[in-house]
Amino acid sequence: MGVLLVLFLPIAAACVVLFFPDVISRLYYYVLCVLRRTNELNNSNYPSRQKSLFQRDVTNAAQYEPDLSVLNCEVQQTIQQEGKSVVDIFSVEICGSIHAPSDKHNAVVRISIQDITEGSASAKPVQAKVKQWQAADSSVFYYNTNLGRLPNNVTILSNWTSVAKLRLDWLAFARKGRRSLLFNVSILSAQDGWELACARCSYLYDNPSFGYFDVQDNIKRTKTLAVALAFAVSAADKKIYDCEIELIKKWAKDNILDAESRTPDAHEDANSSIEERKLDKALNEVVAFFREGNEFDEYEICREIVEITTIAQRLDIMDLCMQVAKANGVVVGGELEFLKKLANWLQINSEKFRTIMEKIIPIEMLEVKDVESILGVTSNMDEEKARAHLNKEYVKWNARVTNTNPEIQSQADQMLKFIAEARTQYVQSN
Repeated sequence: MGVLLVLFLPIAAACVVLFFPDVISRLYYYVLCVLRRTNELNNSNYPSRQKSLFQRDVTNAAQYEPDLSVLNCEVQQTIQQEGKSVVDIFSVEICGSIHAPSDKHNAVVRISIQDITEGSASAKPVQAKVKQWQAADSSVFYYNTNLGRLPNNVTILSNWTSVAKLRLDWLAFARKGRRSLLFNVSILSAQDGWELACARCSYLYDNPSFGYFDVQDNIKRTKTLAVALAFAVSAADKKIYDCEIELIKKWAKDNILDAESRTPDAHEDANSSIEERKLDKALNEVVAFFREGNEFDEYEICREIVEITTIAQRLDIMDLCMQVAKANGVVVGGELEFLKKLANWLQINSEKFRTIMEKIIPIEMLEVKDVESILGVTSNMDEEKARAHLNKEYVKWNARVTNTNPEIQSQADQMLKFIAEARTQYVQSN
């Protein structure tokens, strides 16, 4: 099993195995390995390239004396002032010969970039975040700029000449970390697109941000960790209800399985896909794990989620956890405290937490009516601030009493009663 983890999971996945019990590891392994669908971009997205008679591959232009009979290119990472800000750029330079059909021939420069870290056979395109630099019907980076008129039939650039300054924030790389990039530079005829000369050079770049494949993997990884947190919420009151299990299972199948892996009726075993049955088995093992009274480190899960997600994704996870908490019709004090703890670990502020709770959990479902969680009145507020805050809450909920939705009306009535209680008890005691 250890060998498989090393072969198939990212390094961080091995760290997860250390923190979580074996059953959680199995669910994690299942989702990321069995269901992993890495849709690598097809290199056919690149525009067709005509064969050039003048081409040279360069690994490091600074380490060789350029052959001026052909085209050469090199890349340098530097900075550039743009207005009041400074941006990181790749400066692409060329030298050598360009053979044109005639003197005064108009030419353009075309640049594309490939990630060849895993080898040329597994090359992946660098993508463009800016539509202006995207290939037609593709997100692949494809830079074009006018080079102007070439003075002679054979133009020789004896010195390195900059032809492009590519901002790094234009580019989306395949993966985070050190990447080997292959820059393809072509000089084309502006009239007919014929390739007059081309050159290639590689450059090692330390990418500090998640790449587009990392983002895909992190989304799948986050959904798996969300399921683990949802089960932890279910077990917070020391009992897991069937309605909570069914809710979590449905969410997992809707969010983890690919569309083609789901069947119209998940209860018909004869029609269920292999992936669906495996996921169901993994989820049942997690249920058994919690029903036996086992626990795991929820803080470590939240810490990892924060590292790989956006705030919007974390709010979706909190939404799921609250749905689980209310599934059996009542949210006990232990569940509410656990939800507050998760919100803190997921770096969700109290205002966003209360907004989600207002939307999902009616006040009558709360076994313990916590003034801070429900109304946002904190212990460090003096009486004047607490009164002003409660007045603001009163105005908000009073406007909802006449809502056409009876559920919103009922929630508003309950909240107004609770605000009145808080005014007479909390403000005075404060």
